[in-house]
Amino acid sequence: MPDGRLPPLASVLAIPGALRVLAHLRRARVDYGRSIAISTGIPLEDVLGVLDKLESMELIRRVPGSSVKRSEAKLKLSDEVHRHHMYYELSDAGDLLLRSLDWDSFIEGCRLALRDDYLAMKILDAARRIGVDNALTYAKLVGRPLEEVEPELERLVGMGLMDVPRSRIIKRHERRAKPKAETRVHHRYYELSDAGDALLRRIGFHST
Repeated sequence: MPDGRLPPLASVLAIPGALRVLAHLRRARVDYGRSIAISTGIPLEDVLGVLDKLESMELIRRVPGSSVKRSEAKLKLSDEVHRHHMYYELSDAGDLLLRSLDWDSFIEGCRLALRDDYLAMKILDAARRIGVDNALTYAKLVGRPLEEVEPELERLVGMGLMDVPRSRIIKRHERRAKPKAETRVHHRYYELSDAGDALLRRIGFHST
């Protein structure tokens, strides 16, 4: 954009987990931090930070009143919930952003969100080359300290550009950096997601 600010979607995608929180609020209509954390699998502390940022961007708003009716909070089972938490809902702007979201705009938003993040792009490119591996291997491949690479990997997972495999056993063809017959998972492993691959294809990125 002319003033250097990111468009709304790119700004949201730059916040790990923000899109998941917005999508959850669209389904639930009204919900609070701890419930959102449980539903999305995002740590509560991170969810609270995401909620603050989305509220400051006017994509969500606080729900006034002392109780929440079941018709307002789809995922609550009781007819009425007396509030002991701060509840949030999508704003009109947040709803419009989600309605306008498609695969192409998602990938373009990721491109804009990471346009100046060379480390993130190197990690994605490494994932394309090595398949599945742990943070230490990624750190060695991109030549950066583990304490820098690990949070960047988690950020890319939060953006939907990397995945964490669910299987406890990784086959040789999946872990190309260390071609053993199979590896039992004792660490957190990471791999490129379909969105991450689409992003690399769009920008034609190859690290040197």
